[in-house]
Amino acid sequence: MAVSREPAPTLTRWNRFDTSWTLGLFGTAVGAGILFLPMNAGLGGLWPLLIATVLIWPMTYFSHRALSRMVVASPNPDQDITGVVRDYFGETAGRVVTVLYFLAIFPIVLIYGVGITNTVESLMVNQLGMDPWPRWLLAGVLVLAMSAVMVAGKSVMLVVTQWLVYPLIAVLVAVTLLLIPRWSLEGFGGIPAPGDFAMSLWLMIPVLVFAFNHSPAISQFSVSLRERYGDGAVQKSASILRITATLLVVFTMCFVWSCVLALGPEGLQEAKDANLPVLSHLANVMGLPLIAWLGPAVAVTAIVSSFFGHWLGAAEGANAIVRTMVDPQRRRISDRSLQIGVSVFLILTTWLAGVINPSILALIESIAGPVIAIILYLMPMYAIHKVPALARFRGTASNVFVVIAGIVAVAGILLSFFR
Repeated sequence: MAVSREPAPTLTRWNRFDTSWTLGLFGTAVGAGILFLPMNAGLGGLWPLLIATVLIWPMTYFSHRALSRMVVASPNPDQDITGVVRDYFGETAGRVVTVLYFLAIFPIVLIYGVGITNTVESLMVNQLGMDPWPRWLLAGVLVLAMSAVMVAGKSVMLVVTQWLVYPLIAVLVAVTLLLIPRWSLEGFGGIPAPGDFAMSLWLMIPVLVFAFNHSPAISQFSVSLRERYGDGAVQKSASILRITATLLVVFTMCFVWSCVLALGPEGLQEAKDANLPVLSHLANVMGLPLIAWLGPAVAVTAIVSSFFGHWLGAAEGANAIVRTMVDPQRRRISDRSLQIGVSVFLILTTWLAGVINPSILALIESIAGPVIAIILYLMPMYAIHKVPALARFRGTASNVFVVIAGIVAVAGILLSFFR
């Protein structure tokens, strides 16, 4: 069935389709990265956090715009990012990038299995006064509930995400304002030495990259825009991504600053050691009844909304690995069987992660961070520099900025391994 495309004049008008994807991308980014961001960002000190606040909007917008351009500018309108990469770089390089793409996203799906289990367990014990369920049972119920939305289809996921994101934004604002009376600069000290300042900022960048990352949904977002807007998809994707980045920076960084100033260095370290989202820790230690309930509500909503977008990317990567390396002729595994197999694999591994309970920040720093930085920051810039179909995007200062940011992020992650 042919897909209808809106005529070019409608590109100037914002519509429900654009809003739906803006909220979907926002929801993808507002997850465990943001709920754990205050710990790493705040422990680095206030001055590095201030510089990071200035840098994160251009880092987020320009990098995701470049990744989207790789897909929407492809001469083959039927390809998602895994197919586009094979077209651009060849079969062998395409397979390598497909594996990296999967490795950039799959650990984050596991992170949400851990995050949702810890958050709900903390809610049961500290707010509801219940005895916790066996961890294997609690993780299983929660992972199955989140996965059911994805199995139902992308359209269902977008509807559920919209219903989640609006209250999520409202409660984030409420928590940010409620913490203001608790703000204090005690414990943060003065201006750090230049070496300490640079090191703190350097180590903060990888966590920022992860916290604002919505690349797992960029491929399907770009395919949808290409189907709807045709040649105008490049312009429309830039518009949607600009608004998404703005919403993320405004709501997220205000929330981060409020949490950092309210908890102080000691409180942030306690939350990090407990492997809890910052809001669950706030609910346990602040003694404010409203925070006690809003904190876990925000944490659960943020994790669920972000889980959806990352499931899309992980499933896309897993499907591509099977199709390119296991059954390229599509003779042994039907599309339906593959979809069921990938869903079962994601459900079981996410449930297992929730039971084992590895350190979330360690997963972010050691696995997700470096691959995300390569896929999101460096690969699109290399493609723009090398691929003729992307030549029109060359020669801009934003490209240089993204390359530098990507190198700094990867180097910061490597540095953390040796510290």
